[in-house]
Amino acid sequence: MPSVPRTHQLELSLFYHVMNRGNYRAEIFHGEKDYLYFLKILQDYSRENSIFVYHWALMPTHYHLLLEINEPPKLSKIMAGIARSYVHYHHRTYESAGHLWQGRFKSQPIQKERYLLSCGRYIERNPVKAGLAQHPEDYPYSSARYYIHHEQDNLTTKDPLIETFGRDAEEQTKGYKTFLGNFDTQEENQFERFEFPLGSPEFRHKLLREKGLFVPKRRIGRPKVNARI
Repeated sequence: MPSVPRTHQLELSLFYHVMNRGNYRAEIFHGEKDYLYFLKILQDYSRENSIFVYHWALMPTHYHLLLEINEPPKLSKIMAGIARSYVHYHHRTYESAGHLWQGRFKSQPIQKERYLLSCGRYIERNPVKAGLAQHPEDYPYSSARYYIHHEQDNLTTKDPLIETFGRDAEEQTKGYKTFLGNFDTQEENQFERFEFPLGSPEFRHKLLREKGLFVPKRRIGRPKVNARI
């Protein structure tokens, strides 16, 4: 693992590993046009809401995103909009009806310094684990192609820790490709448990849970002192 910069502050933004899957684990993406349509939805919502997507993978039955959002409490509304937009498209295209998604999306706050790169690796290795590709960068619907083949997708924002792999783009690509292959199964299991934030005790202490979503604790100012009359 490369060296990492200073601790990320929670005051303005938070990193989330986000996932949702089809109802009863059914396919939600049936072909290229579906993947591209969902990708366009992600592009639009990310741009409109100042969301930075660092790693992602769209699978036949589910998707994974690793993103940073400046206003964490808005994540639920944004993800609901993304899900609703795709449902409308799917029902219109395939004359389907009913629930497409298994339920509400799952989200896991990630501490940047400790888990951003390893969570990104977990996400980009999903197609390999599912037998859909031999190498992460071979799969057409993930951010691995952005990092290894430098393919622009109008969604991926360069992971801020990629620069720790080398001084220039060539070194960074080589280092990250090696990193993708040096995965740890026990470490990856942490990214399948969405119930708890991943980070140091200090990181977790700065979070609270509201309506099923972990968000940064609000700063509490000084209590007002009533003036004596």
